[in-house]
Parts: sequence; C-alpha cells; structure tokens
Amino acid sequence: MDHQVSTEQLHVSLIIYQHVLATGLTLPLEMLLAGEAFARRYNKGSIRLHTQLVSQEASAVTSRAGIQFLPDVTIAQLSGTKATIPDIILVPSLWRNPRPILKKHSKLIAWLKHCWQQGSTLLAVGTGVCFLAESGLLDDHSATTHWHYVDQFKRDYPKVALKPDFFITQSERIYCAASLNALADIIVHLINQHYGRAAAQNVERNFSHEIRKPYEEQRYLEGAVDRHADELIAQIQFWLRTNLNSDLSLAELAQEFGLSQRSFTRRFKMATGLRATQYWQQLRIETAKELLASSNLSIQEIAYHVGYQDQGHLTRLFKQSLALTPKDYRAMVRKKLFSQS
Repeated sequence: MDHQVSTEQLHVSLIIYQHVLATGLTLPLEMLLAGEAFARRYNKGSIRLHTQLVSQEASAVTSRAGIQFLPDVTIAQLSGTKATIPDIILVPSLWRNPRPILKKHSKLIAWLKHCWQQGSTLLAVGTGVCFLAESGLLDDHSATTHWHYVDQFKRDYPKVALKPDFFITQSERIYCAASLNALADIIVHLINQHYGRAAAQNVERNFSHEIRKPYEEQRYLEGAVDRHADELIAQIQFWLRTNLNSDLSLAELAQEFGLSQRSFTRRFKMATGLRATQYWQQLRIETAKELLASSNLSIQEIAYHVGYQDQGHLTRLFKQSLALTPKDYRAMVRKKLFSQS
C-alpha cells in the first residue's frame, strides 16, 4: 500500500543579520534538505520541510564572505496573531564582536523569546548564542559559545550557566553549539527526531566527515550534556576512556572503585544520562572510527585495541550504529579526507 502524501510541514526559520557567517546558514539548510529528500524517497508521508530566511529589516543582508541574503519575511510580518510560529529557529554565528549587532536587534530578540514561549525549538551557534542570552531565556540554564568570547560572555550574562568546555548544550528546547561542527551534530540529531534514524545516518555519512575531525570526544549525548558533580563517576569515565581494551567487566570495575554493581549502575545513569555499557560502547566505536581514518592498523588490530577480541563483533556494532562496515567506513572517510581530486 502506498504511503499517504503528508500535508504537515516542519517550519524552520533561519535568522539573518549583517556579518552573519554564511556557512552557519547554508550547511544546516542543505543537511535538512538532504534529510527530507532521503525520508520522502522511502515514505511520501514524511513531513515536508518549509524554510525561510528571517530578518528584522526588509533589506538585503551581507555576510562576512560578501554574500548577500534577501529575507523571505521580516519580524514585523511574523508578529501578527495569524503568523505561523516556527518549529525550529536557527540563530547563526556572526563575525567579530556581537555587541554592536545585538544593540540594533531588540525586536528580533523579543521575537525569539515569544516564539520559544509558544513552543519553538531554538538553536544558536557561536556568537549567535548572545541573542538568546539577551532575551533572558538562558538565565539559570546551561549554554556554550565560541571560545574566543567566553570571558566577555561571562561578564555580559552572569546569570547563564556557561559551560565553555562543552561543544553542545541542551536545556529544554534550547540548543547551543560552540562551533560549526557542533551545529552539524545537532542538525543530525534533529533530522533523526523528525525524519528517522536512517535519514540521519545518511546525512551524517554524506556531510559530517567533510566538516569535522573523524573523532570528537565531546559529541552530543541526549540527557548527558551537563557536566555532573559525581566525582567518583567522573573518575570512572576517565578510566573507561583510557582502558578501552581492558578485560575487566563493569561489575569488576565497580568493585575496583568500591561500589556495588547496583549503586554503580544507578549513579552512572544518574550522572551521565547513559548506562555504563552504552557509554563504554560509544567510546569504543568513536575510537575505532578515529583509528580507521587516521591509522594503517588492520581492522582486527583496531578491534583488539578498543576491547573486542572478535573483528566480527566490531563489524556488527558498526553496522548497527553507522549502517556501514568498518572497511566501508575507512574507504569512505579516507576518500573524503585525502582525495586530491
């Protein structure tokens, strides 16, 4: 039976202002379009993507690269009672100190706050996070921003729980990304939410290895974006990261740290948002990805390095996580990383 054609739409607004970084607009837009196209190829009932460029003024906006963007709609046009509230609003980064631009965009800042109160999900990148901080939405919530403006951000917004050592933070329906690479991770996460895992994996395979390092320790983890206060669990996390090929079971590891298995399981999940088995498996897969991309070790040697005696076990996990075998992953990443054509 054919799927019904969807009449629903996913409304995504991308904010533009002078000195915006064009890649902060074009990259997420292209990723979202790719996710929609993949999903609708297999299911015509998948939600349709509707995007628009939003500006406070009707005039063209010039990016840092000199590219001009024309807004599809202005804040004033979106402020009416019948205006559609976007499902997702992207606030991109801008070049250099954001303060002068912020002073000129009080209407935009008020509109962002209004939309969040009406149910929109907000996603801000780098210095774009300052727009959300100005609105007060980040008071007493976690956030991150571009490393160069951390000290200034702390001075300007002391009520925000800034976490500069995280590339991504999530608080309720607000995502903050410190960099373009972190933005890509969030977009993949949102594609997974709206278009499914297969679409997200397809977009990640086709985009992410071109825009970030093969391995990034601070990846987005649902429910585990805030640094926790359990120092013992933090010590265990460090041990896990540095002993991937250990023969110890997690029950034996808990005993080594003076915890019962039940207490260890409960505290680890409470602190990180993940089961210890999930956390350790993710560490192993990410390390294997790094080694496949950057070393000449055989797949069997890599499997052993990350704690799997059986190459087949690693292959099964890769297929489950990435829909690729380790061999195919290595070929794809190396082609993208090292091709001179």
